[in-house]
Amino acid sequence: MSPAPSDVVVVGIGADGWDGLSPAAQAAIRSARVLMGSTRQLDLVPRDLGRTGDSSAPGDQERVAWPSPLVPALPALFEKYRDVCVLASGDPMFHGIGTTLVRLLGSRVSVIPHPSSVSLACARLGWALNEVEVVSLVGRSPDLLRPVLTPGRRVLVLGGDPATVAALAGPITVLEQLGGPAERVYRWSGEDADPLCVIALEPTGDAYSRVPGLPDDAYETDGQLTKREVRAISLSRLAPLPGQLLWDVGAGSGSIAIEWARTHPTCRAIAVEQSAERAERIVRNAASLGVPGVDVHIGRAPEALEGLEKPDAIFIGGGLTVPGVVQACWDALASGGRLVVNAVTLESEAVVAQWYARLGGDLVRIAVNRGSAVGGFTGWRPHMPVTTWSVLK
Repeated sequence: MSPAPSDVVVVGIGADGWDGLSPAAQAAIRSARVLMGSTRQLDLVPRDLGRTGDSSAPGDQERVAWPSPLVPALPALFEKYRDVCVLASGDPMFHGIGTTLVRLLGSRVSVIPHPSSVSLACARLGWALNEVEVVSLVGRSPDLLRPVLTPGRRVLVLGGDPATVAALAGPITVLEQLGGPAERVYRWSGEDADPLCVIALEPTGDAYSRVPGLPDDAYETDGQLTKREVRAISLSRLAPLPGQLLWDVGAGSGSIAIEWARTHPTCRAIAVEQSAERAERIVRNAASLGVPGVDVHIGRAPEALEGLEKPDAIFIGGGLTVPGVVQACWDALASGGRLVVNAVTLESEAVVAQWYARLGGDLVRIAVNRGSAVGGFTGWRPHMPVTTWSVLK
């Protein structure tokens, strides 16, 4: 079955410009009434092509360079123009404008891809594409690199500054203008790099696992920290899945929100904390552990929960005895949502007991003892026991 006709065709173009395009891509560009793209991309297409499929004279095609900021301007642009060809770098559906336009315009869009810079980089390096981790830093924090700096892995970075990446990751290789006449691949040693580059690295040294239960000393804390063993159990009950959102209510040092977000790049978390000082600490912890996108809200639950995006799972680690907190959290969950609550004091356990009697779920008592020196011997030092209540809505 032929694809449905579309009035917006997105064409991937590489550093090799017009000559590197397929006949189908060249025909799509020629036949469009409007050609859109960045100034650099538009300059890769000759101006004397003429249009095919009608009697218009050569050169009548209108060219529109992207405005800045781009995304807010897109709806108005595509209300104004029809019969558009959009130029995109490489594969438009790989960290490209193609995904944005499909979300915005749906079936109006068709795509003609070009080899991505990642495909070209792997070809030059002899790396298996399916085994490479790719991180885009276009408009994003370089701290996103931290979770992928695992010994033995191969990583490609898009849109990163070589000096910043090298400071985090050590020696790097820079691949510039891939596929074009000015292509260059070299071990970076401090020189200015072309903005159109991919950065390759093979990390060495120590790294934290993505599995929940990071060492307690991975966090900056004032003592309000869900301990390692309890954290691992709590997150197993929260059961993070790609693309899902967590509320971490009474977040303390932010460890539950952070380790939820670390499980997959698309997992998101909102940490709610009434102390401004602790909220700032959560921001620092999230950045140092590679998830700077953790959203920190300063306020006291349940009032601070109003207006937040609805979550897939909620963890209550603090403020459990404040009237209305559990009810507000339960109401915010959709069917299938998970609620996990940790209680340490008798008063908070009493709240858990009441809700357990009402909603059911699972109760677990966690008692952790850690070995430590007792004179010249080793003995057990107990931590305060934690009651964990988990329930599925």
